Amino acid sequence: MAEALASEQPARPRAAPARATAVPRPRGLPPPLLLLLYLAVVLAPLVLAALRGGPPRHWRDELASALALLGFSVFFMEFLLSGRFRFVSGRIGIDRTMRIHQLLARTALLFVLVHPFLYTTALVPWDLPFDPTGRASLGLGGPSILSGVVAWLLFALLVLLAIGRDLLPYPYEAWRASHGLGALLVAGLGTHHALEAGRYSADPWLAGFWLALLALAAFTLLNVYVLRPLGLLARPFRIEAVEKIADRTWSVRLVEERPGRFAFRAGQFAWATLDRSPFSLVEHPFSIASAPADLPRVEFVIKEAGDFTSRLDRLRIGGRAYLEGPHGNFTLEGRDAAGVALVAGGVGVAPVLSLLRQAAAERDPRPWLLIYGNRHAGQIVHREELESLASRLDLRIVHVLGEPPEGWKGEVGQLDRALLARHVDPARMADWLFFVCGPPAMIEAVEEALVSLGVRRGRIVAERFRYDVG
Repeated sequence: MAEALASEQPARPRAAPARATAVPRPRGLPPPLLLLLYLAVVLAPLVLAALRGGPPRHWRDELASALALLGFSVFFMEFLLSGRFRFVSGRIGIDRTMRIHQLLARTALLFVLVHPFLYTTALVPWDLPFDPTGRASLGLGGPSILSGVVAWLLFALLVLLAIGRDLLPYPYEAWRASHGLGALLVAGLGTHHALEAGRYSADPWLAGFWLALLALAAFTLLNVYVLRPLGLLARPFRIEAVEKIADRTWSVRLVEERPGRFAFRAGQFAWATLDRSPFSLVEHPFSIASAPADLPRVEFVIKEAGDFTSRLDRLRIGGRAYLEGPHGNFTLEGRDAAGVALVAGGVGVAPVLSLLRQAAAERDPRPWLLIYGNRHAGQIVHREELESLASRLDLRIVHVLGEPPEGWKGEVGQLDRALLARHVDPARMADWLFFVCGPPAMIEAVEEALVSLGVRRGRIVAERFRYDVG
């Protein structure tokens, strides 16, 4: 049904080559400044605790308190790292931001899990009148013990479920909602435990610090689930066409209802909510395959890989869509390149198409190389358009098939070192940029192969959204 309706739509208009396209400048704090601000916040509890002073305790007790303070402050900063704030991820990339989020969550959990076992002071459920500084006892009462234990266990559960979320028997959207609400519950319980039982957190300045971070955590979730969707209502899209363009691969084209409100750089991606309210939890990150020059139309190239993507043909033509973004640093802007080499695997060609289409619209004079791997010929996306782009750019295309048809004259096999060596000359291409996009294993293999051939890592651009853990 959707394919039939899509076939009735007019052909996707291509922008005139001379058209000037306004693209958003990268927004975000410079990485050194971002690191300094992060360390300042994370280490602030230790500084405030040191300023509070008090009689010294056994070194294990001080270490236990330090781990608790550090772990809790790192935990609070996880809300900012996962909130898709451009001032955080605009320069370093949202893929690196999420990787940092994953690694630091495990670090914070380790600190929090270990700290209660280090204490040497006695566990007394009340404050001792002769020990106002908490030197001789922990002073844990029933409520503070309960909030601490529940937060301790729930934090561990959140991290474990995040690591194994692909094995969970319920949809990603349910996990995402429970993860956010569970994290806020840990933040609230942890704050109660710190204020009631913490020797240092009883200080007004440190107590105020925890309450401020708790408010920030709550605002982050409010922004993600309420404020940001409200903003998306002002820039709706309409689903213009849904078309199957290759084996298990679809093109979804949107048109902006109020042109001029959405801008992106070639190679970026957006979280798309298709044929649903912007408040829906069903949203997916898709690379934008169209060029900025194609606006107000936006195209996604999507492979069937789950419950949602296997039902793309059920999207209503004319239905509303919303794009949260753009995000990502898989872009040419701000990077010097004498030439551009693109290595794509399967549907990883989507952002590559965006780069090529924009280059053609701008009449880019540089040499381009596209090495495009698929299992069989039926998976090649927009093959005729790629040939047209090769005639409009200084572009050489190398198709690679794992299962070639009879009479195939292109490359055969995998995107491995031997194949890349036949087409990449690091000495001649020393000032080129190499963009790599595809399945995570393919990205890692291609990166290592390029480096082994002499390509500098700083000349390789890639984005990952799946990792070995979490």
